[in-house]
Amino acid sequence: MRLVWQLVAVAAVAFLGGQGLAAVEDNPWLQLAVGVPTAVLAVLVYGWVVRRTERRPSTEVALEGSTAAMGRGTLIGVALFGAVMVNLFTSGYYEVDGLGSVTGAVGLFGFMAAAAVTEELIFRGVLFRITEERTGTWIALVLTGALFGLSHLLNPNANLWGAIAIAIEAGGMLTAAYVATRKLWVPIGLHFGWNFAAAGIFSTEVSGNDTPQGLLDSATSGPVLLTGGDFGPEGSVYSVLFCVLATVVFMWLAYRRGHVVPRRRRAERIDATDKLPR
Repeated sequence: MRLVWQLVAVAAVAFLGGQGLAAVEDNPWLQLAVGVPTAVLAVLVYGWVVRRTERRPSTEVALEGSTAAMGRGTLIGVALFGAVMVNLFTSGYYEVDGLGSVTGAVGLFGFMAAAAVTEELIFRGVLFRITEERTGTWIALVLTGALFGLSHLLNPNANLWGAIAIAIEAGGMLTAAYVATRKLWVPIGLHFGWNFAAAGIFSTEVSGNDTPQGLLDSATSGPVLLTGGDFGPEGSVYSVLFCVLATVVFMWLAYRRGHVVPRRRRAERIDATDKLPR
């Protein structure tokens, strides 16, 4: 029941924020003004409903160290997507014709902030965390990663390969970042940095969403396997490769820190939850 209440609470904020963003989609400054408060409200609501339904402090969204952790995650996300684009640029599949839309980048900042926070709260904060208590880390990672990929099939230019790529690269990497830190700030920053770099900086498609132009006036062309085609560079094998490498690093850290939960028998699950690092 706690899973349902937590999902409903965060999904309600995400829905209302999404409606607000849609209503001001032609005004980048209003998108910023709606998107950032939506992200903040979602964290506050998540923390409140976790405390009420689980009778414990919501340590995964504790404010102590949150700014630094989110900043690290953002830098990693930007660097990873930047590495993808460097490979496309040097291969001749990505061209920059000059400056694009600065105000467009502002609006995308707000949009991506709301999307990154609400999706991380739902998929890592609720679905993965509660599933992990019952199945262990690896099974929960696979199940929620697959669900995360499938959810992207709803996007306008989605395709099966794009969903599989998202499940592997994002579902795996973002979950591993949470497991390594047992906080949601690094995966939130990582998710935001990746998405904002894709849309707000490099002006590429994000998960087949018909993304508006960002900071650069650019164009991508070439083999779909490398560029991702209409789905965007998240459907590129470069993205899969770099994100899998990041996943390996995060899971290595998780093992070193003792954060990986093995699959336990039913009688051991409650005790496993109590001993989970927070």
